Amino acid sequence: MSIVDIPVEDAAAVQAGRIDVRREIFRQLLRSPAFIVGSAVLLFWIICAIIGPAIAPHDPYAQNLIGINKAPSSAHWFGTDQLGRDMFSRVIVGSRDVLIVAPLATLLGTVLGTALGLVMGYFRGVVDDVLGRFVEAFLALPIVVTGVIALATLGRSNRTLIIVIGLLFTPLIARTVRAAVLLERELDYVSAARLRGERAPYIMFVEILPNVFAPIMVEFTVRLAYAIFAVLTLTFLGLGIQPPSADWALDIATNYGVAAAGYWWEVVFDAVAIATLVVSITLISESVQGAFEE
Repeated sequence: MSIVDIPVEDAAAVQAGRIDVRREIFRQLLRSPAFIVGSAVLLFWIICAIIGPAIAPHDPYAQNLIGINKAPSSAHWFGTDQLGRDMFSRVIVGSRDVLIVAPLATLLGTVLGTALGLVMGYFRGVVDDVLGRFVEAFLALPIVVTGVIALATLGRSNRTLIIVIGLLFTPLIARTVRAAVLLERELDYVSAARLRGERAPYIMFVEILPNVFAPIMVEFTVRLAYAIFAVLTLTFLGLGIQPPSADWALDIATNYGVAAAGYWWEVVFDAVAIATLVVSITLISESVQGAFEE
């Protein structure tokens, strides 16, 4: 019996086996303390991003020039800043922009990187060589420095930030996907698809793509943490999220100069919020990677 004559029952069994594997991975993640803790913290900040203004005790944008630089108290749990704005309210809503920009940038980079990696890994030869040179050139560029140059040139907006970070992540994800595709393209199911006369796009996106989902998922979670860091870094430098947004990095950039004067609360609570978000994504990423590798 030729490869193209594989019984339907065998194909169904293979598909059922893949579903069982995915279910086992999901169950393993639910048993992982790191994944649960990371997901709980991330969910907290997502909720704050969605309904933050409704649950914040004060208007995060309201200025009170007679109540500037007030230390934490029962009236203002995290104190006030140089403009008298309530820091607790600003920390609560400060996750909104970064949790919009970073995931969208990561998604853009993942989609483009996956498509590029599939093409490079499947066709190989001249196509792989030419595209590989461009990928290597981009990989040699520091992400933050390149982002600074691009944003300074193209203008400062959340849309530009998403596009720039997404494009910078594309070659990183493409390299990982290409390596996975190189292993898959030599397997029997790909040969069977070729013998059936299937076109290359069908083989890449219907046959191979589902079988390289694991490294793509791992790359997405890893790059999401880097995207958050990149967005916050560029914002701190004045090239990312712009005022009057109640953004953590923006508040740190605005208030870090007065921290030395004793107004530590205007920086510390935002820094803690950033740390908890980045750590939560890192815990999720490591858990996902461990579940797929086992």
